[in-house]
Amino acid sequence: MLTLTRRDALALLLAAPAAVRSLPAQSADSIALFDGTSLRGWRARGDAAAFRTNGGQLCAQGSNSRLFYAGPSGDADFKNFELNAEISLQPGAESALCFHTADRSSAAPAPGFEVLLANDARGPNGFIQRRKTGSLQGVRHVWKQFIANNEWFTLNILVRQKQVQIRLNGMLVVDYIEPADAFSANPDFECRIGHGTIAIEALSPQSVALFRNLRVHRLPDSIPQLSDENPQVDEVYRDIIRLGSANIPVVDYHAHLKGGLTLEQALNNSRRVGIGYGIAINCGLSFPVHSDASILAYLQSMKGQPCYVAMQAEGREWQTLVSPEAVARFDYVFTDAMTFTDDHGKRMRIWIPEEIGVITDSQAFMEMYVKRIESVMREPIDIYANATYLPDQIVAHYDELWTPQRMRRVIDATLHHNVAIEINNRRRIPSRTFIQMAKAAGCTFSFGTNNAEAELGRLEYPIQMTKECGLVWEEIFVPKPDGQKPIQIRKKHASLA
Repeated sequence: MLTLTRRDALALLLAAPAAVRSLPAQSADSIALFDGTSLRGWRARGDAAAFRTNGGQLCAQGSNSRLFYAGPSGDADFKNFELNAEISLQPGAESALCFHTADRSSAAPAPGFEVLLANDARGPNGFIQRRKTGSLQGVRHVWKQFIANNEWFTLNILVRQKQVQIRLNGMLVVDYIEPADAFSANPDFECRIGHGTIAIEALSPQSVALFRNLRVHRLPDSIPQLSDENPQVDEVYRDIIRLGSANIPVVDYHAHLKGGLTLEQALNNSRRVGIGYGIAINCGLSFPVHSDASILAYLQSMKGQPCYVAMQAEGREWQTLVSPEAVARFDYVFTDAMTFTDDHGKRMRIWIPEEIGVITDSQAFMEMYVKRIESVMREPIDIYANATYLPDQIVAHYDELWTPQRMRRVIDATLHHNVAIEINNRRRIPSRTFIQMAKAAGCTFSFGTNNAEAELGRLEYPIQMTKECGLVWEEIFVPKPDGQKPIQIRKKHASLA
């Protein structure tokens, strides 16, 4: 069990983040969409019984139905606006709050945008909804669950011209600017920022979503966007949307604040390009995190940020420095096999030429290296990063040295210990051959950059491999929930030094 000393407590206070930006006070001229007692001003399509009121709450529970706001005049229409709603989702719920939509019969798809409301939703045939509450369906997706079931939270939607911002309890999770040549993975997706009404969606009789205090404030037609950026649409831009629409988490799980990159810059870039980030801190000897106290201080500094928070385990002694209880507070843990002690007792970091020395027998090195990788896979980690990395002096012989037998040994080790294999953008590894073999064996994969500088890229290589190898959402890593993390369920392992 973790305990805090006075020194630890001081570290936490010093690391406390600045206050989250609060929204403006509720405007006096905002419109109450729900009176708390009836559905006056609303029009149901599909199953009218899917929507009901009780105790000041509006409940959405039913199959493929929508409740459109018509307003007192019957033709409510909003262009620029700010909407606030308090929402509570029961376990397994999936719903949506829609805008710029239009009242249509249940037989016709309604236009407009959907803001997804889903924490742990599932569907038929084993489907698990990876996209989470706050996603702007079809264009910008939230991959981490920030909202707990059965707890009321505030959803804020701000629309100003071609820019949409979505906040959960004041935290900005989506900042989408529609480009001139806006793209959708679904050709029937009639979704362009323009104008329309607001709607609530019910998707399943087993799904219960509760709403209260729904209010909207109209903004002037001439109000400017918050940003004058004009996004450029290229094939990578389109691929990010395609993969997200296919339920594949487009997340860079191996991002560092290096080369002058700040957290604010990383989060802005995440929202701009549509890629989620896992911000990782290094843990090991002579690294920023090397004790429980330093873990707690770092996690406190990242509290309330719209990203995953990860630990990169360095060296093979990291488990002797920190407790499992402290490590379990990270969203996930990854490591590589690039630091180890060789058969002669020499500790080396194989990306540093001075430490590895001259490799006189590359085959012997590979045999020793594969053994070290197999050992590292027994550590309580989620992801094997920099998979199949080779030192510069032998990397030209990658295909020759990574024989099918050696690849199979590494793949079997990751599969046996349920460790995901990172597809690394910076180094463009593993090879397609390795990924195809791992896919056939039943492995899972994560995307990562491992940036050394401020530039993070756009996961070009992982996206390419996902397309060429036919990876599907079931094969892409997502962090385990609390209580199911490797550090919590696997015995502490001291790998070969």
